[in-house]
Amino acid sequence: MFPGFFSYRSGRYIPQEITTSNFGLSKNMLSFVFRNSESQKCYQEQSNMTKYIFVTGGVTSSLGKGIISASLAKLLQARGLKVTIQKFDPYLNVDPGTLNPYEHGECYVTDDGAETDLDLGHYERFLNIPTSQANNVTTGRVYQTVINKEREGAYLGKTVQIVPHITNEIKRRMLLLGANNDYDIVITELGGTVGDIESLPYLEAVRQLRWDLGRDNCVVIHLTLIPYLKAAGELKTKPTQHSVKELQKNGIQADILVCRTEHAISNEIRRKLALFCNVDIGSVIESRDAETIYDVPLMMLKESLDTTVMLKLRLKDRNEPDLRKWKAFLGKLKNPLHEVRIGLVGKYNELQDAYKSIYEAFIHAGAVNECKVIVEPVHSESLEGGAKEVESKLKEMDGVLVAPGFGERGIEGKLEAIKYVRENNIPFFGICLGMQCAVVEYAKNVLNLPEAASSEVNEASKNPVIDLMKDQKDLTQKGGTMRLGAYDCTLQPGSLAHAAYDKTEISERHRHRYEFNDKYRKQFEAADLSPTGYNPETNLVEIVEMKNHPWFMGVQFHPELKSTVENPHPLFVAFVNAAKKKKYHPKTVEDAVVKG
Repeated sequence: MFPGFFSYRSGRYIPQEITTSNFGLSKNMLSFVFRNSESQKCYQEQSNMTKYIFVTGGVTSSLGKGIISASLAKLLQARGLKVTIQKFDPYLNVDPGTLNPYEHGECYVTDDGAETDLDLGHYERFLNIPTSQANNVTTGRVYQTVINKEREGAYLGKTVQIVPHITNEIKRRMLLLGANNDYDIVITELGGTVGDIESLPYLEAVRQLRWDLGRDNCVVIHLTLIPYLKAAGELKTKPTQHSVKELQKNGIQADILVCRTEHAISNEIRRKLALFCNVDIGSVIESRDAETIYDVPLMMLKESLDTTVMLKLRLKDRNEPDLRKWKAFLGKLKNPLHEVRIGLVGKYNELQDAYKSIYEAFIHAGAVNECKVIVEPVHSESLEGGAKEVESKLKEMDGVLVAPGFGERGIEGKLEAIKYVRENNIPFFGICLGMQCAVVEYAKNVLNLPEAASSEVNEASKNPVIDLMKDQKDLTQKGGTMRLGAYDCTLQPGSLAHAAYDKTEISERHRHRYEFNDKYRKQFEAADLSPTGYNPETNLVEIVEMKNHPWFMGVQFHPELKSTVENPHPLFVAFVNAAKKKKYHPKTVEDAVVKG
């Protein structure tokens, strides 16, 4: 049995397997048909190798290469294959750590402390497996490596050039995750758009890798746009044709086209795209706009993207993908029994991607609670107009989350928001800077330390309840020098955090320079806002909670980074549940505060 042709059924071209019976050919004739793979024996040997999928984008940016890559990976994983995804970004920054969130969205941090592109968050949320530094590469990192080698004399005096030195380094990194055969498939998403100058070295590297690995071991998927012209009432294929030709100019023939579109693609359009883009009709995949990104894996399953890829990579057929957990999640997500409004107080609210993982964590937690979570962005600077302004924006909220961030801008608004929710028994969740602001607000207004502040905001403060970490004080370089990655935390039994996690030892990801000042710990412990989570090695405070409040917690780490579809983060689940209780059972909440 050989993989490889498409039959037309139910208005759709479906990948099939070629056999001697359905093709009317002898085995000898079939082996001639597959002369490019030499023989069936060669195919079987190659099936044990790591296979590579490259995802490129054309026509315009922001088409969703990350979501398509993650969706395909989920389908392949659900079939029993070991899959990982990596992202190659064409910008010259070494990593996104120093990029303004308005420029590039949130900076996603992995367990090993890598500051990476936000698409790695999609990879982890879909696949439920951790990523690392190796999963995100930038042009800056590639050039830095090559220049360092040149300075060391590694090139033996040769002229260092884009080809072969830069492209060889790109190829080395593209193959790195598959080097030990830990994965059956490595999917590589290439950032940017075909035709961009900065993407050229990556496309050349892919062209060379296709030659190095052979067509049976790598596939190129091109994500493109089929725009709808309302005046003409038509979908137009010309932009996609030009995009594919641009890819061909770089020596790469796309194997599969994934076409973003607002309307259904007819079979006539599929045939036209196949003819002029030189692909199989069954390799023209429709990607309609979805209600939620979590619909996309099922949409790609319906379009047979996974089976098309497996046939082109000559992978042995496996069981149908097991997506029972995924479908159960979608069922709860789309059929909520309750609804809560959460105020997200931050200073980058103009760009939702700046808090991408927080929004997604609320989706996961909402599904667990069978509750629709409506996240209302509240710009922290808009809360600096006084108590009435704060009340008008927060009084209807069932819970408030104060977001992470850096710098002085918007701090006063965050402090006012925290004071309001503390005094009005509204569930509160502070993350990183949000936790630090909760400590400052409590010190100012309850512990009677009027000059309490974070030394990030006021270096001359007489009461720096939040201070620069000791190992940060002599640093002058900003990039990659914070407390980054996973650190252990021991939880106090009986605390809100302990109840949420249901264990005393946890590990969470960090990205910060400032910490709770241990000099003030006893004052806080004697009061109502007390530390309930500590790092077991350094004794740094990781979590603070209020006892006499329905639900008030600040965490120094970033729990949103570890929330996935299959494992929603317990703190977000508990916070949404607290917001739900406030809305639907306010009397119970009031009684709990009185008893506390």
